[in-house]
Amino acid sequence: MRTPVSTYRLQIRPGFTLQDAAETVPYLKSLGVDWIYLSPILTAEKGSDHGYDVTDPSAIDPDRGGPEGLTAASKAARDAGMGVLVDIVPNHVGVATPVQNPWWWSLLKAGQQSRYAPAFDVDWDFGGGRIRIPVLGTDSDVDALEIKDGELRYYDHRFPLAEGSYTEGDDPRKVHGRQHYELVGWRRADNELNYRRFFAVNSLAGIRVELPEVFDEAHAEIVRWFRDGLVDGLRIDHPDGLADPEGYLRRLREVTGGSYLLIEKILEPGEVLPAGFDCEGTTGYDALADVDRLFVDPAGQDALDALDTELRGGQAADYEEMIRGTKRRITDGILHSEMLRLARLVPAGTGLGVSAAADALSEIIAAFPVYRSYLPEGADVLTEACELAVRRRPELADAVGQLLPLLLDAGPEPGAELGRRFQQTSGMVMAKGVEDTAFFRYTRLGTLTEVGADPTEFSVDPDEFHQRMARRQAELPLSMTTLSTHDTKRSEDTRARISVLAELAPEWRAALARLQELAPLPDGPLANLLWQAIAGAWPADRDRLQSYAQKAAREAGNSTDWLDPDASFEEKLAAAVDAAFDNARVRAELDSLVELLAPYGTVNSLGAKLVQLTMPGVPDVYQGTEFWDHSLTDPDNRRPFDFGARRAALAALDAGDRPASYTDDAAKLLVTSRALRLRRDRPELFTGYRPVAATGSAAGHLVGFDRCSAAGAGAVTLATRLPRGLEQQGGWRDTTIHLDGTMTDELTGATYGPGTVEVAAILASYPVALLVPAKH
Repeated sequence: MRTPVSTYRLQIRPGFTLQDAAETVPYLKSLGVDWIYLSPILTAEKGSDHGYDVTDPSAIDPDRGGPEGLTAASKAARDAGMGVLVDIVPNHVGVATPVQNPWWWSLLKAGQQSRYAPAFDVDWDFGGGRIRIPVLGTDSDVDALEIKDGELRYYDHRFPLAEGSYTEGDDPRKVHGRQHYELVGWRRADNELNYRRFFAVNSLAGIRVELPEVFDEAHAEIVRWFRDGLVDGLRIDHPDGLADPEGYLRRLREVTGGSYLLIEKILEPGEVLPAGFDCEGTTGYDALADVDRLFVDPAGQDALDALDTELRGGQAADYEEMIRGTKRRITDGILHSEMLRLARLVPAGTGLGVSAAADALSEIIAAFPVYRSYLPEGADVLTEACELAVRRRPELADAVGQLLPLLLDAGPEPGAELGRRFQQTSGMVMAKGVEDTAFFRYTRLGTLTEVGADPTEFSVDPDEFHQRMARRQAELPLSMTTLSTHDTKRSEDTRARISVLAELAPEWRAALARLQELAPLPDGPLANLLWQAIAGAWPADRDRLQSYAQKAAREAGNSTDWLDPDASFEEKLAAAVDAAFDNARVRAELDSLVELLAPYGTVNSLGAKLVQLTMPGVPDVYQGTEFWDHSLTDPDNRRPFDFGARRAALAALDAGDRPASYTDDAAKLLVTSRALRLRRDRPELFTGYRPVAATGSAAGHLVGFDRCSAAGAGAVTLATRLPRGLEQQGGWRDTTIHLDGTMTDELTGATYGPGTVEVAAILASYPVALLVPAKH
């Protein structure tokens, strides 16, 4: 099996095609990248910039470059000695525009007689033999239906007509009543939908790849990539939504000839991949959380907690209770259709009605500490969740007691459908209730609320970090590591700047108080989140920040939400963002804050980047982040960027230029390129892991590790942590490390050792260093 040393994620879209990717390969090769990593490339909804709404799995999207584009990108990579990793989406397909999806169009036209009916996860009995499509403004909008060109039309929406269901002159309402689908008001989706979706996205319909014939047809084009030698590995999107992730991975490994596989799996703290998962690891959110917390000052926790409590009116945030509430908000709201479908599967003999069963099932899911328990090895997780549900709601003891044995049975037998579907549903609730709700409510420090992280873990000290890295080296050496992705809520550099607030808690308290006085927002926790984000991303244009503010407020759901926005609150929210641009006092306050934070944030950024690129695992660089990138949540983190500027800057570095300051764009490019090149060109320097200890007054401000092997020294990473505190204490002073041999810094070319070396000397030019054994 071919495996990558590193990857570089490219977002393939109509504006940046596979042909464009091919043209970037020489630059990426020069940067030091080992494999290119492509976002989904199968045919997707027209105009989709992300590609996760695949409408035709049988072909590469012509708008993304078509099959000739993949051939070009693959050839360019091959000619450069690089590999190709592609993101695939097995859980769902895009159905926003039915005519674009031949599988869905067939289902709507022929219903249960369609050859694609088994592919979709529809509860036909609940819908009276019809699939419910929530596209109408209200149910009364059936009066707006028209028959045109042999199709049923609702404004711009087009739907097929079943054979023999229409003759010239028929009333469109009556024709609609004869179809295999029922168009209903969009608000009915929460309670009455009868097809499985991706989370609560009505336009993404789940498919059943656990069926061999569905798997084969959905993966035929993907299998061709491997047969033709175009692709080397796959990233699997949202495996927790599948009925049988373990079986899926086993089958995928088989049909791709034993290729490199990564899964987008969120591992909660302490959780490990199931032993039966045939893959190399995850897409790296777990690594991201560890790296971020290494650069957060634990001394700031009490002050930030106190501020958070004050902003909540004196009531301290209880995260466990918060996520119980946000999960129940989801199970009782946008995913109630899914909970009701589970409840309808509860045997009548239990005596539980649908409503009571849905309540008990929702309480169990709300008690889950992880996204999904994989049975049978995850039986303890499920049992403990049931116990917690009963402690919270003692009146549910009988119901939970009857449900537990049913939920523990998640095998392939027909009678185990409840257990299987429960497994598929728990991850949806976790993602929507925690990532997309609680993470916008638990706002004491924005760095902590990133996908895959536990925000109650405030920081990680170097000793704990080293223990985690040693485990990663031993257990998941080929798992991906990352700092920014298309899904991160804040880019790596934005988070690195926000992390500085843990070192400046009193200053932050004062600044936030002044901002709230000048541009008041009647939601203290949201104001905390908003101004942290603005400070982290500043300077930014108005539209970007307005878009972020609205999304964050609606996701939090405390003062406004997506379904029923509060116009009055959102006016105040927009005014607060506008004040950053239009109110001179607010602008001055913000500029002053950012001026204070930015230099320390840059130190954090360089440290986090070097650590991520050199720690155990396969490092990924998200497109463009070899320069400073202060992005917020999608779609902000998918903005176009300038490859030309990066190419020119790299050429200048290679010609001998060195950044005048560690704050220059070129400083991050220097760190990124030298670390990637070293990993690719001298893999023997990255085969083990050993902490590098510092001694002296500022030893706690250094994180260091040696990627040595049993045979000898390896690459040594040194990074500064908690830079504000270091500066306040007078710098490195007497702090030293011991080097066993003569070492050269890849960033500066300077040579040190052997023996005791002052850290101040090594880090005189940049706050990080990458040392390698000097060549003899």
